[in-house]
Amino acid sequence: MTSPRVAPGLLSWPAWQALRSAAVVLAPAGHPQLPALDEAGIAYRIVDAIDPGAAGQDGTSVWLAPPDAAPVVPPGARLLPGSADLPGAHLIDLVATMDRLRRNCPWDARQTHESLAPYLLEEPYEALDALESGDQEAFREELGDVLLQVAFHARVAAERQDGTGYTIDDVADGIVAKLVRRHPHVFADVPVSGADEVTRNWDDIKKQEKRERAERSGAPAGEAEPPSALDGVPFGQPALSLAAQLQRRAERAGIPAGLGRLAGGPEDRDGGSGDSDGGPGDSDGGPGDIGRDLFRLVARARAAGCDPETELRAAARRYRDLVRDWERS
Repeated sequence: MTSPRVAPGLLSWPAWQALRSAAVVLAPAGHPQLPALDEAGIAYRIVDAIDPGAAGQDGTSVWLAPPDAAPVVPPGARLLPGSADLPGAHLIDLVATMDRLRRNCPWDARQTHESLAPYLLEEPYEALDALESGDQEAFREELGDVLLQVAFHARVAAERQDGTGYTIDDVADGIVAKLVRRHPHVFADVPVSGADEVTRNWDDIKKQEKRERAERSGAPAGEAEPPSALDGVPFGQPALSLAAQLQRRAERAGIPAGLGRLAGGPEDRDGGSGDSDGGPGDSDGGPGDIGRDLFRLVARARAAGCDPETELRAAARRYRDLVRDWERS
């Protein structure tokens, strides 16, 4: 048996030995290994099914099982793996399936980056729900849906002829290069003392990448926006996760914690009405109280006629501007 994900002819040495020493080689019509056998000068006979007695009493027959079916091993025969998948090889099946859907399915054929955009949000949330439920089988399935979005968008991009197209291999090459570049302690000889130094190196490398991109773009030195610790934070994410990511980035960069209070708006600067300003030391309870406090803040916003998502996003934007002003100074 051979893997359909391994190029024909890339067989193990025992497989080639069996083919060369066999009294007869049998194969179904159209088997992908046949051109390799022709090139190697190995004779074969085309048959519809395995024939255990084809070689007679004095020889060995080799049957090339169809690569897309589980082989049936008759009594007295031995199954010899001729080629095996490497880890990740089944991603080739996803690429091939996506190609076929794009050509033959009316719905898949008409999709664009824009029409698929909602699923870029929906599928990761469904995967998160499955993870939180503890159902690992459901989580695995939802991860497949997330992976489909990557394959689908790459397939759409591959069709562009304006010089902006790319393939799934380009996507994979890009993330591999980024991971290698940002892990010099693994792929080079940069020593690190622990996870904290890995994070600092990661942030420094990202800043250097941004400077290099600005130089390549040809922007005048005085007009280019200086690198910020908050560069790359997506403001399209939900407000609560946005606020948390901004605060994590700022903390790693050593930005003064007091800027967070200023981001709340005039009421927080003046001390407000005596309510907690949301600082990390304001809750007397444990972690469970934080969720209740957040829930009460949502109720408070609704009672005031405000949308909590909008209000938090506005505070996040104020915080971003304060951080960048501080960085410039």
